[in-house]
Amino acid sequence: MTGLPMLNHWIDGRASIDAPPRAGVLTDPATGARTGRVAFAEPADVDRAVASAATAATRWASTSLARRATVLFAFRHLLATRAGELVDIVVAEHGKVADDAAGEIARALENVDYACGAAGLLQGGFTENASTGVDVHSIRQPLGVVGVISPFNFPVMVPMWFVANAIACGNAVVLKPSEKDPTASNWLAALWREAGLPDGVLNVVHGDKVAVDVLLEHPGVAAISFVGSTPIARYVYETATRHGKRVQALGGAKNHMVVLPDADLDLAADAAVSGGFGSAGERCMAVSVVVAVDPVGDDLVAKIVERMAGLVMGDGRDTASDLGPLVTAAHRDRVAAYLEAGVEAGAKLVVDGREHAVNGPVGGFWLGPTLFDQVGTDMSIYTDEIFGPVLAIVRVPDFAAAVELVNRNPYGNGTAIFTRDGGAARRYGNEVEVGMVGVNVPVPVPVAQYSFGGWKDSLFGDTHAYGPEGIHFFTRTKVITSRWPDSIGAGLAMAFPSSD
Repeated sequence: MTGLPMLNHWIDGRASIDAPPRAGVLTDPATGARTGRVAFAEPADVDRAVASAATAATRWASTSLARRATVLFAFRHLLATRAGELVDIVVAEHGKVADDAAGEIARALENVDYACGAAGLLQGGFTENASTGVDVHSIRQPLGVVGVISPFNFPVMVPMWFVANAIACGNAVVLKPSEKDPTASNWLAALWREAGLPDGVLNVVHGDKVAVDVLLEHPGVAAISFVGSTPIARYVYETATRHGKRVQALGGAKNHMVVLPDADLDLAADAAVSGGFGSAGERCMAVSVVVAVDPVGDDLVAKIVERMAGLVMGDGRDTASDLGPLVTAAHRDRVAAYLEAGVEAGAKLVVDGREHAVNGPVGGFWLGPTLFDQVGTDMSIYTDEIFGPVLAIVRVPDFAAAVELVNRNPYGNGTAIFTRDGGAARRYGNEVEVGMVGVNVPVPVPVAQYSFGGWKDSLFGDTHAYGPEGIHFFTRTKVITSRWPDSIGAGLAMAFPSSD
C-alpha cells in the first residue's frame, strides 16, 4: 500500500502535501485492484479547511454578482470541455459505465447552468411608501461557511447540486466526498480554481466519520447539505441541528413503479429494467419495487425477464457494457446476501444475478441483475434499501391498493405510474405521498429549475436540493425598513409602530 499514490485534502486552493496519519484504500471495482490511497482527515484538518473557508467567505460574499457569474460561466465551460476526463475518473473509481457517467456529468452541468443565473435568482423586493415616508426592501445574503457531505453513487452530480448554488449565493464550501470515490472532488476543486474561484471558497476534506462529525459540530459551519442512507441522514440532521445549523439531509428510498392494466407493457418493462438496473441499482432514484396491478403481473414479469437476459455486465470502459460492478467488495457481498434472504422469506427468485455472465475481470465486484416475484411487504427485500441490482415485484388487485401500498411505505423519495389513463395519472400524482412523481417516466429526477427531494423518511429538514429551494437554503433574508429626516416629524412616539 505504501507505494500507491495518495489523494490528499484540497485546502486554500491547493492539495495538502503532509503525510496523513490515517488513509483509506481506493480500488477499481471492475478489477478489484488497489489503485491508490485517500487521506482520512483528523479534526485539525477540518479546522484548517473551515478557517480557510471563513476567511474566503467574507471576501467572496462582497464580490459582485457579475464577477461571481463570470467565474461560474468559466467553470461551466471548462467542465463541458473536459467532461471526458471526468468520465474516466468516475468509471475507474465508481464502476458505472461510461455513458452513465457522462449522463451524470450532463445533469451536473444543468445545475451549474441554473447557478449561472444567480443575479436574477438573488433579487430582493422593494416597496416604496409602505407607510408614510417609509420604504421597505428585502435582500438575500449568504450564510458564510457551509458543509457538503456527498455519497459515492454520484461523485459529480450530487456535489454540484449544492456547491454550485452555494458558491453562486456567496458562500464558501467545505466538501466531504465519499471515501470510496473521492478523486472527482479534487478534480472539480482544481477546475473551480482554474475558472477563477478565489482560494478557500471551495475546500475538500476526505475521510470517514471523524471528518463528518467535526463538520456537524463545528461552530464555524453555518449549514450542512447531505445525501445518504436514512439512518445516517437522521443522525446528520439531529447532530447538526443540535449544534445550531441549518440542515438539508436527503435520506434513503424504496421507489415504487406502479403499472396499471391499461399501460403499454413493453414501455413499462423497458422502464423497469432501465430504472432498476441502470448504474447497477446504485441510485437513490432507482426503481426497486414494481407494483403490478392485476391482471398484468404474469405478462409484465415475462417481458422484464426477456429484457434482463440481454443485459451485458462488464467493465464500464467497455462500450458494450450495460451495467458495471458494484462499488466495493463489501457492498457487493451485502447486496448478494439479500438474495438468500428473499428466498428464505418465500419470494420467488425469477432471475438470480449471481448466475449472470460477466464480461469483465474475475476480480471485479460483480453481481448481475436480479428479479424477485411474489414479494411480501414484510420481507427484507421489500423493506430495506438494498442499493443494488435487485428488483422486486409486488402484486396488488387494483389502483386503490397500489396507492395505499406506496403511501404505507416509510420512504417517499420517488415513484412512477405507467398508464394511458390521464385521469388515473392525475389522481396518482395528487394522492401519492412521495416527493417526486413520474408519469410513464421511471426515474423522475427534476430538471434544475425545480428542486430534488423526497418526503417522509427520505428527507430530514424542510428544504429540498438545488433549484429555487437550493437558493433559499444557502441564503438568509434580511428586511430593511427606512425613512429619511425630511419625512420624520418631531416628537416622541411611544406606541408600538403601525403603518399609516
